[in-house]
Amino acid sequence: MKAGRQRKILEIISQQAIETQEELANALRAKGYDVTQATVSRDIKEMGLVKIPTGENTYRYALPQENKLGNIYSRLERMFRDAVTSIDYSENLILIRTLPGTAHAVASCIDHIEWKEIIGTVAGDDTILVIVKPKKAVANVLQEFNKLLE
Repeated sequence: MKAGRQRKILEIISQQAIETQEELANALRAKGYDVTQATVSRDIKEMGLVKIPTGENTYRYALPQENKLGNIYSRLERMFRDAVTSIDYSENLILIRTLPGTAHAVASCIDHIEWKEIIGTVAGDDTILVIVKPKKAVANVLQEFNKLLE
């Protein structure tokens, strides 16, 4: 739900000049998303959106100019080395164990990398469930995760 909403935010800000959180919330509601201003505010912060000038005293939301994917991958590498304690799998599910309290941060990094084989994660306090599709991609995903631990 959040990932879909955030993809829709990117679509909206790329197609129209959105100046305020209220405008963004209204645009999301028009697209069928039931959001509050607080939810939009959290999404803006998580996505790292910035306001850029569009003219005299007007601004709009946009992605920062820097390549955030590289930063996210570096963060994922650090998080894996610092927090992941073990990785196991069964069928198309990968289970990642982390230090207590770090699973959400690691899962968020995995989600933001947007690997096409990973359709989602579910995080608890010290455990992450990674859902992989198709099942035959599990070996590749495990290989990538193990590289992150090196």
